[in-house]
Order: sequence, then structure tokens, then C-alpha cells
Amino acid sequence: MATFSHMVVALAISVAVLLPTTTIATEYVVGGDSGWTTNFDYQNWAKDKQFYVGDKLVFKYQQGKHDVYKVNASDFASCTVPDPSSGLKSGSDVVTLMAPGKKWYICGVGRHCADLNQKLVINVQGWAPAPAPNSATKYGYQTFMAIVVVVLSIIAIY
Repeated sequence: MATFSHMVVALAISVAVLLPTTTIATEYVVGGDSGWTTNFDYQNWAKDKQFYVGDKLVFKYQQGKHDVYKVNASDFASCTVPDPSSGLKSGSDVVTLMAPGKKWYICGVGRHCADLNQKLVINVQGWAPAPAPNSATKYGYQTFMAIVVVVLSIIAIY
């Protein structure tokens, strides 16, 4: 015979696994196919994109040829490179956007930022809105929940 605690555990697991996702993070390769490079218009690349908390920026470049620094507005404007130990240098750096607001990134190699326009500024919004459920998701979820209720009822009987 199933105990009340067994039913609660089964229900909790079902709900945790099956609740619709409230947000879906997007991963952006900075610069698209061009990647993180010199003489590229990153503001034009970013202008039609909506960045949200939880999204990821992927900076792809040849390791040793470029790097990535997160800076403030004044360092962005002047292309001032902060402490070298704060830079990202892997060639495939992933930055998760953790808070809303403006974010500034520059390359700290040579004069890549100042003379070759290797810099990006974006505006990060709060959490992304939940995607609207489509009919397959909606009816699939309802069917699944009906099955869960039937299974829990059978467990409760025995």
C-alpha cells in the first residue's frame, strides 16, 4: 500500500520535471560568423537583438590574437584596458549576462579597440518573457498531467 509520503514524492517529482520552462536563454556568438575580430561593426550586429538576463555571449577568436575585457562606460569610450588578469583569453569565452543594464566589452590587444573598432556595447533587459505555449505543448502537458493523476490514483488505491 502506498503511503502518503510516496504520493507526495511522486507528485513533487512529476511537477518538477514537467513544469513548463519560464524562460529560455539565448546564446549569441558575438559577431556571428565573423566572430570577435577587428574592423567589424559590432553595434550594427547588436542593434536588432534583444539581450536578457541569463543569455550568453560567446566570444570566438584565435587564441593569442585577441582577448575580451568587460569594462565600464568611460573605459569603453577611451579603450582603457583594465588589469590584464581580468581578461578572457581562451578564444571561446562565454559570458553569462547576470544583471540588466548596459554592458561594455573591448579587446585589449594593441590598438584593436581604439583604431580597429573591436568593442561592443549592449543593453541587457530583465528576464526574458516566457514563450507562449503552442498547441502541442499545451495538449501534451494536459495529457501528461492526466496520466500522472491516474497513476497517483492507482497508487493511492493499493
